[in-house]
Amino acid sequence: MELEQKKVCLPEKSFPPGKIKIMNALSELMREKDFHSITTADIAATAGVTEGLIYKYFKDKKDLLYQVLNGHFQTFQHYITRKIAAQTASVDKLRIIIKTSLKSYAVNRVFARILLLEVRNSSNYFESDAYDMVKIYSRTILDIISQGIDAGEIREDVDPHALRQVILGSIEHACLGEVIFGKELDIDKVSENICNIIFKGVQK
Repeated sequence: MELEQKKVCLPEKSFPPGKIKIMNALSELMREKDFHSITTADIAATAGVTEGLIYKYFKDKKDLLYQVLNGHFQTFQHYITRKIAAQTASVDKLRIIIKTSLKSYAVNRVFARILLLEVRNSSNYFESDAYDMVKIYSRTILDIISQGIDAGEIREDVDPHALRQVILGSIEHACLGEVIFGKELDIDKVSENICNIIFKGVQK
């Protein structure tokens, strides 16, 4: 599957090899251990570098986590941008984003758990590059909704911000059971159900 990430992908940046090794090491460790139980010694050993090199590139372990998340979000944003580029109808673009977002959570459970349950409790997260990428994703959805209203595809009395909240809330709520309890998610079924409920109510 294209969305599954074995290592950190940084499409817009060229980092030193040591920094990339450290970021990939944390990603690998998070598949097996809780973030808070991972030590910098674990990360250094997995990356094959010294602990001192970690602090050369990152302020602390959370800064490292946010940069790993940023790489993940960049990869995802580039992916959905390519996916929706071939579509002209706004509702079709939103359908793709909903399904692709559900799929991303399903195949990147570690990142989903960290995003939905952990980092939002830290004020530093909202000042990070990772959160800036989340805002780009959110703005992409808002722009598509606004374009759909302007094109007459979506009712003009629909509040774009409210519809975006419904879309984002539906995606996250659908994934919480899987993230918390390890339940399987039927992506096609859940995506279709969300789209039917939302778009049968907003399409002309």
